[in-house]
Amino acid sequence: MTAELGTKSGTVKSPPDIYSRFAAFTAADDLIAAGLYPYFQALQSGEGSTVRAGGRDLVMCGSNNYLGLTGDPRVLAAARGATERYGSSSTGSRFLNGNTELHEELEAELAAFLGKPAALVMSTGYQTNLGVLAALLTPRDYVLIDHDAHASLVDGCRLSGARMRKFPHNDAAGLRRVLERLPDDAGRLVVVDGVYSMEGDICDLPAVTRVCEEYGARLLVDDAHGLGVLAGGRGTAAHFGLTDRVDLITVTFSKSLASLGGAVLGSREAIHYLKHNARSLMFSASMTPSNTASALAALRILRAEPELPATALANADHVRLGLTRAGVLAGESSTPIIPLPTAGATDTIRIWQRLVQRGVYVNPVLPPAASPRLRTSYTAAHTVTQLDRVVDAFAAEVAPHQRALRPAASTSVA
Repeated sequence: MTAELGTKSGTVKSPPDIYSRFAAFTAADDLIAAGLYPYFQALQSGEGSTVRAGGRDLVMCGSNNYLGLTGDPRVLAAARGATERYGSSSTGSRFLNGNTELHEELEAELAAFLGKPAALVMSTGYQTNLGVLAALLTPRDYVLIDHDAHASLVDGCRLSGARMRKFPHNDAAGLRRVLERLPDDAGRLVVVDGVYSMEGDICDLPAVTRVCEEYGARLLVDDAHGLGVLAGGRGTAAHFGLTDRVDLITVTFSKSLASLGGAVLGSREAIHYLKHNARSLMFSASMTPSNTASALAALRILRAEPELPATALANADHVRLGLTRAGVLAGESSTPIIPLPTAGATDTIRIWQRLVQRGVYVNPVLPPAASPRLRTSYTAAHTVTQLDRVVDAFAAEVAPHQRALRPAASTSVA
């Protein structure tokens, strides 16, 4: 609706009200009215291998708590100790008054563990990617990003103003074709995930690094889902023995390291530059003392107990074998993330509801995030008994749906 506004020069129509789009957004209300709304579920306990939601105890197969450390007594004690010593908040950015010894300890130990000269800790993984990309790139540069890269990477590229080009998912040949068309005098950065969060597949990093070196492109790997999982927890670059050939690695602490925050790792020169140019660092309050201490404690546990990543991977392999035997189609993955393809929003949500009734919590994923699927993930804390119960639930609820889709359904959801 527009209104007539009187001015000295006559009557003009008022501009459109941006609030009018609220009424036009009905998708969530439609799902709520149909009893199908699956989001913002209020959990009534912490996220271990089980979780309480809606009055039910559920096997949690939707968490990124890969090492199962969110409830570890050592992590909780570190959080309490930091709160008692430093208080509940740093009340400012690290650039000014929010820097503590804990932040610097975490940076030093993380850099040493991942084999990079230096690290810079920020308040979230999302802010890390935004800050790094916006600080590093200019509108004169080109940034080449995998089609399935995380939203934080896409948003960071947009924020930078650089000319963004997407290449087909995990396709180094496609990357080469894009690079071939760039002007010789353009700065260029290639951006990929180490482990893709929806597919669970690992980046073909050997091929990507070769193409980057051939065309003089720098490389950033977001290893949010590789840290704590691959190569004894050291991540995707270490998994392939390519740590020295990856320019920048970004990570988050909200997954394997049982906390909240993120970091970028690279050369000392790169980290020094980002410390003084990444606006998401300079203009955000720093990680709280409790979050910083939690991540540091989890990192130390990971270093001391390298069997944790192996257990998470073994548990996922146990599920994959069970799915194969039960005739359940799964995406091609060798990580703790296993996507189960579905068709259509309504069917996906109904299957999710029935799995909850059977005592299993997974994540229903719909476009535009990805093609319809149930995103499942497994941790070092799961027991074989729990995993077998999960496979039985998938066999009962997911397999019949997938059989009805064949031959249209694919064994891959990429």
